[in-house]
Amino acid sequence: MSSLADTQRAFAAYLRDGRVPAPPPGFDPQAAALYRRLFRRNLDALLSRNFPLAHALLPAPAWAHLIDDFCRVHAARTPVFPRIGGEFVAFLQQRAADAEAPWLAELARHEWVEQELRIDATPLPTHDPAGDVLAGIPVCSPWLRLHGYRWPVHQMGPAAALAAPPALPTWLLARRDTQGQVIFAVLSQWSARLVALLMLPGVQTGEQRLQQLAEEAGAATDPGFLAHARTQVLQLRAQGSLLGTRID
Repeated sequence: MSSLADTQRAFAAYLRDGRVPAPPPGFDPQAAALYRRLFRRNLDALLSRNFPLAHALLPAPAWAHLIDDFCRVHAARTPVFPRIGGEFVAFLQQRAADAEAPWLAELARHEWVEQELRIDATPLPTHDPAGDVLAGIPVCSPWLRLHGYRWPVHQMGPAAALAAPPALPTWLLARRDTQGQVIFAVLSQWSARLVALLMLPGVQTGEQRLQQLAEEAGAATDPGFLAHARTQVLQLRAQGSLLGTRID
């Protein structure tokens, strides 16, 4: 068994690292080389589809080098092929930022959100769809993602490359609707904080979370702020980001 495990590890190292000159003993060199090329080609094709904008913005040699590094050094936690894009995002987040593309990890995170939501099989939690999301404890859709970015990743493209990030972060809310479509919305700082509060576990009602938001904003006595926040909560309910209220 030890010999078999050692052989498997050696062959895996050969497949993953193009610098390894030959497969371990017992493997046909030509067949092994073909298998290595197919492994690398399939992974490149998958990631190019998952991250089309990152692939388009990087020079071809830089993209090829990135895929080589990913194959060689990243220890994936899932064998599920459609989820490999998430592993690529983790790889980019762990490595040092590229001086030529400091936005790369954030752009990849943004591009992956859509695929991540499309394949998310999390069932809807138990909830009261007719519940009052202000008076009760709101229940968020599991198909909801809130991310803050230093770079305006939703605006990036070949004609919109940036040398430095803007002063204010970009907040994007992604949700999957009942037809399976993924929809993105740009949020203000306080709208993003409202969504973050609503997504927190706990027993606070929607109104209590609004009060917390108002206190953080220094607007606890501002009826206009609270009225606007209540309207946003009801909009989140109408679009399906809030499913209803918790059933105790």
